[in-house]
Amino acid sequence: MGADFPDHFSNVARSYAEFRPDYPVELFSWVSSLLRSRQRALDCATGNGQAALGLAGFFEEVIAFDASREQIATAAAHPGVCYVIGQAEAIALEDGCIDLIIVAQAAHWFDLAAFYSEAKRVMRASGVILLWCYGVIQFQDQRLQALMREFYELSVGPFWPPERRLIEEHYQTLPFPFVEIEAPQFEIKAHFTLERLTGYLRTWSAAQRFIKATGIDPVVALEGRLAKYWPAEGKYPQIHWPIDIRAGRV
Repeated sequence: MGADFPDHFSNVARSYAEFRPDYPVELFSWVSSLLRSRQRALDCATGNGQAALGLAGFFEEVIAFDASREQIATAAAHPGVCYVIGQAEAIALEDGCIDLIIVAQAAHWFDLAAFYSEAKRVMRASGVILLWCYGVIQFQDQRLQALMREFYELSVGPFWPPERRLIEEHYQTLPFPFVEIEAPQFEIKAHFTLERLTGYLRTWSAAQRFIKATGIDPVVALEGRLAKYWPAEGKYPQIHWPIDIRAGRV
């Protein structure tokens, strides 16, 4: 991200806060176990603060940066989280003051060379950095999964920004100039209503670009097809997202 950062989400900031899934507490527990000091954590590109709020239970202070004023405006307040409008490539903090830096579902948008330079500057010698992402939603019901795959690849597929490729490659092709730490496998689990699922899909960058280019909401047609296989009220399908992690020390 430079001064003109790739802003795919400001116009859906409220939906992002309402419909995006939360991260598992086990992930934050594992992250905190890597550190000798848990004084201060930094969440870069925090969005509405989903990851920052998860960190707050394990750190004395969490600083949560995002370049989008709209995203910060819709973030949930927490006494242990300080929200700041700012970019990951220009972190307005003093040298050597951070124990942990995380980037959740956002590193693919960064100017990584500039971000890594800043990350190394603000991290303490014993600090840890984590980048993570999650890909396409996974259903146990294969009929729903087939419809989701078709929507992802064909319906909105041409509208994914090129950076999406890094998520499809599970962040393994990202440059990562740190001493790597092997991470356990974590996943996000949820039981969504159909309304929440369609709200979540509309926060996709590809869906927003589709709407902007065509004036048509691609989720409407998909919703009708999903409804044919959706369980009765109160029996929402189990869904999950595997989380891909790059973790390291300076």
